Amino acid sequence: MSTGFFHVPAPKNEPVLSYAPGTKERTALKKALAEARATVADIPMYIGAEEVRTENKKPLTPPHDHQHVLGYFYEGDKRHVEQAIEAALAAKPLWASLSWENRASIFLKAADLLAGPYRYTINAATMLGQSKNAFQAEIDAACELIDFLRFNVHFMSEIYNDQPQSSPGVWNRMEYRPLEGFVFALTPFNFTAIAGNLPTSAAMMGNTVVWKPANSQIYAANVIMQVLKEAGLPDGVINLVYVSGPDAGEVIFNHKDFAGIHFTGSTGVFQNIWKTIGNNIHKYRSYPRIVGETGGKDFVIAHKSANAREVSTALARGAFEYQGQKCSAASRAYIPSNLWTEVQQYLVEDLKSFKMGPTEDFGNFINAVIDEKAFNSITGYIEKAQQNPLNEIIAGGKSDKSKGYFIEPTVIVTKDASSLTMCEEIFGPVLTIYVYHSENFEQTLELVDSTSPYALTGSILAKDRFAVELATQKLVNAAGNFYINDKPTGAVVGQQPFGGARGSGTNDKAGAKVNLLRWVSMRTIKETFVTPTDYRYPFLEKE
Repeated sequence: MSTGFFHVPAPKNEPVLSYAPGTKERTALKKALAEARATVADIPMYIGAEEVRTENKKPLTPPHDHQHVLGYFYEGDKRHVEQAIEAALAAKPLWASLSWENRASIFLKAADLLAGPYRYTINAATMLGQSKNAFQAEIDAACELIDFLRFNVHFMSEIYNDQPQSSPGVWNRMEYRPLEGFVFALTPFNFTAIAGNLPTSAAMMGNTVVWKPANSQIYAANVIMQVLKEAGLPDGVINLVYVSGPDAGEVIFNHKDFAGIHFTGSTGVFQNIWKTIGNNIHKYRSYPRIVGETGGKDFVIAHKSANAREVSTALARGAFEYQGQKCSAASRAYIPSNLWTEVQQYLVEDLKSFKMGPTEDFGNFINAVIDEKAFNSITGYIEKAQQNPLNEIIAGGKSDKSKGYFIEPTVIVTKDASSLTMCEEIFGPVLTIYVYHSENFEQTLELVDSTSPYALTGSILAKDRFAVELATQKLVNAAGNFYINDKPTGAVVGQQPFGGARGSGTNDKAGAKVNLLRWVSMRTIKETFVTPTDYRYPFLEKE
């Protein structure tokens, strides 16, 4: 067999297409949307080499048009989780022993398939299944997922190339083994890229995976599996199942070969998973890797030196792109009194210009929230905010779920910095603003740091560089991704590795080399060329 020290193609961020009127990508995407709407998809589970269908057939509908059926998926149960684990373990020996460059080739090919023939398919699936507009789908389902695949291959090669020093007569080597057992990937509805990255990053390092997506992301998850299969991913390496959370947990967290979980979702669910793993720790072959990115109550704080137009734009984009359904979305803001009148004017004007409706109309900036459960939760927060005499809703507040789950972008101004919507994660198009006295900047930084149990993203807008430095220091633990003079969303793979601490997760930084290190177990190998034949050391000799 030929061998060599192989260099992977240097990764570059996938260019974001504009979808402006008259562009070829706009025409191609509209065609893909029309074809997807005209087809009723049949979506099986993928377990080993089998496409599995059950008698429990469930519809998939667009959140913005919940009477239209995009397709059906087949819900499984505990038996299917067990089968997926068996398939993963059966595939493990061959996959783990496959040369790393051949594993790399599969994921690089998947990236090129997404950049080319599958680009509009994956974007259309995300637009229809998750109610993302064309731009939000492009930066997520196409570009970010492509970036994850290409950059992770690059990081993998860097990890394997990281080797220890050797002393005379000795050769030291570091082996990066996949974890012993299988990895469980539990993925969210809101980012197709995250849904693709969580199972593939672990698989790339030689692990085999059981993948359970959120039901509301299954439509696009199916496209990801089609791409991976076309790219040459062997059967059983990633097994895609549609089961309830309790069914998955009951089987997986009691299995002796459970080796780790890659998770994005709610803080409460992650804490329960951690507790369950702790209670079952005696059952496992090794200590499972627990990697999770959870909730956020992300902030924007403006200094009195900031530009009001820049602040209002950061709020409009940061709070309301994808209906605020981003872990990083601006949910609370602290605006100085000297800027508030101007910021309010610009922000309200922007919100009045927002168009809301289905994703197929490219003129709509705002689309639907993901489902009825989310709709009821978000509108419940708005209703509670209206009941608080210290709050004033200055924009939005209305909702309608007759056709789709539509909620107007809502801005609440509060006189209580610890009010409900300033503290709790809402995960919807609701922004609460606290206006502070412009001379109380440092005290307000302390308020920002102490108000929320989360620490995912946040931003400071200021022209005064001393204020920027003070905020950066005071808020050192308040956000894993901190932005200066920008909105707190839009992390790019290879540029701003993403993740937070405190109640926001383990901060293992998706889109960074450190994340891939979580999916390997290192073995140090020391080889001595001339082996000693006498136990005696020189110091034992007589004077």
